[in-house]
Amino acid sequence: MFKTPAFFIDMQICTGCKTCMVACKDKNDLAQGIRWRRVYEFCGGDWVKGDDETFTQNVFAYYISMGCNHCKDPACVEACPSCAMHKDASGMVLIDPKKCVGCRYCEWVCPYSAPQFDVSNGIMTKCDFCQELIHEGKKPCCVEACPTHALSFGDYDELEALHGRKTIIAPLPSPEMTAPNLIIVPPKKAQSPDNTQGLIQNPEEVKNE
Repeated sequence: MFKTPAFFIDMQICTGCKTCMVACKDKNDLAQGIRWRRVYEFCGGDWVKGDDETFTQNVFAYYISMGCNHCKDPACVEACPSCAMHKDASGMVLIDPKKCVGCRYCEWVCPYSAPQFDVSNGIMTKCDFCQELIHEGKKPCCVEACPTHALSFGDYDELEALHGRKTIIAPLPSPEMTAPNLIIVPPKKAQSPDNTQGLIQNPEEVKNE
């Protein structure tokens, strides 16, 4: 088992096919409106006038597959009044459904919108890193399904040693908020987190309902 379970995303080869999102929803039999893994479509840019009166463009577009990052300092765990949200011995952030009261505090404080409310059962749900598959020596379903191998997983320190610590990019929040266990290889035209030109093009797919 990992000391610090983490996801790895190579955004240079992610095609935005959303197979990871579909695989997660199918494997976990998630209700309508609940998506534990989501693929953001982020793009922007414009024509820029140069000093010589000519125009060039700074258009950018990329995809980012995002689930729960099982953070080192998870805001959801701190906010949960019933201790339903917790870290287990392996470092995974999980929900105990027997303790969850459905207050949705975890949803409000998570900068990644990972916890999602199951209306039919009145409790919160989220990515559990496919822990039962991990214990069997298998891969999380989203990782297994990725056709380009853009999505992977492992121990954070080992992934960092292999790929280096990558700066979090727009539209993700500052990593200082929760210290996410996430390593990213950014796309060629990656934008800084303070970018104001880009917009999420598929809000209906990635917003909490």
